[in-house]
Amino acid sequence: MIGNNKQFLSQQLLWIGISLGISLAISFLLPFPLSLPVIIVVFILLSYYIRNRTMKKMGMAGSVFGGNGSSVSYYCMSCGTKHNQSACPKCGSKMKRVGS
Repeated sequence: MIGNNKQFLSQQLLWIGISLGISLAISFLLPFPLSLPVIIVVFILLSYYIRNRTMKKMGMAGSVFGGNGSSVSYYCMSCGTKHNQSACPKCGSKMKRVGS
């Protein structure tokens, strides 16, 4: 667990350094009134990219906002029937487990 924490911290520091470097480069290249909104837009796009990359690594495909459109299915723990209702349509049991 400690190795994962160190890896997480190093990843965060890397992305902070990258965003700081990009922000400084933009602020040197563009004059002040124009550089501020550009830096904000770049920061938002970079955050969106990092979040999507992390979600893909975790096995959660799809966008952060829209998802991939898959719905949750339930399986009856008594008879194994796949359904999306509160009670099993086959045996009437309310005990269910979640499946993909």
